[in-house]
Amino acid sequence: MTMRTTMKRLAGAALASAALAGPLAAAAVESKDPIKLTIHDWTGQYITTNIMGAVLEEMGYNVEYVQADYIAQFAGLEAGDLHVAMEMWETTGKDAMEASLATGKTVDLGETGMVAIEEWWYPMYMKEKCPGLPDWKALNECAEAFSTPETHPKGRYLGGPVTWGGYDDERADALGLDYEVVHAGTDAALFAELESAVQRQAPILLWIYTPHWAPIKHEGEWVDFPRYTDECYADPKWGMNPDKAYDCGKPRGWIKKVGWKGGEEKWPNAYRAVRNFTLTNQEMGEMVGRVDLDGKSVDEVVAAWMEGNRDRWMAWTQ
Repeated sequence: MTMRTTMKRLAGAALASAALAGPLAAAAVESKDPIKLTIHDWTGQYITTNIMGAVLEEMGYNVEYVQADYIAQFAGLEAGDLHVAMEMWETTGKDAMEASLATGKTVDLGETGMVAIEEWWYPMYMKEKCPGLPDWKALNECAEAFSTPETHPKGRYLGGPVTWGGYDDERADALGLDYEVVHAGTDAALFAELESAVQRQAPILLWIYTPHWAPIKHEGEWVDFPRYTDECYADPKWGMNPDKAYDCGKPRGWIKKVGWKGGEEKWPNAYRAVRNFTLTNQEMGEMVGRVDLDGKSVDEVVAAWMEGNRDRWMAWTQ
């Protein structure tokens, strides 16, 4: 599914409201230049971005969806070549976002309402083979239980695509974990491997995040690492390893929207709607499941949400 196809389908979906399609929409649009929303490489971000795009189209704006690297997108946002990113996770994007905001060229557009957890995770059947879990210190005692033929006797940890960041290689090194970090090529590959392992009750330790369907569908636990602080990432002397940073878990917290600062002056009503956008973890997990598990398209899921939540998204535009 191309971004062009997504945009055309959403624009052509039977979502138009007479109130918004008429003079109100025309009056609200300050510029017909396209607002460029960034698209990344996980299902939930496709959904949030396409919901926001559909709302902006209802308001009368032109919208373009632009594939962009999660971290590297900030160069485009600062230059005004890209305009809005709908999901920056405190767990992985905090440093890049704060550095960008410090330039004065981007603006924090507020929280999405969703709360992020991204961490090493295992299905509950693995706890039978490693009863010391979720304490991270048990990982080395159970490295063989989490090993594969390719990594034996080391354990195997399946991380997300390298573009997601997350410092998993550094974390394993700083904490002295006897694990080989392998990165999935895509979000889809990551969760396909989870499904295969669970069906076979095979060893697996991997990056799971919420909001997502995986921790709703499967019983499991996140590894309990030393709790994150800013000092853990910035100061090697912090924590159990005095010589290396990242000797802790990932941060947990907000998922925010961020945009090109110039866009707030160019499209103030659109930016207000972006600021007003909110979803819950449960909503997002269920929608991601409809795409990933039930085989529905992003277009179908977004159209259904728009139809079922008309009063809610119309309030964002006020």
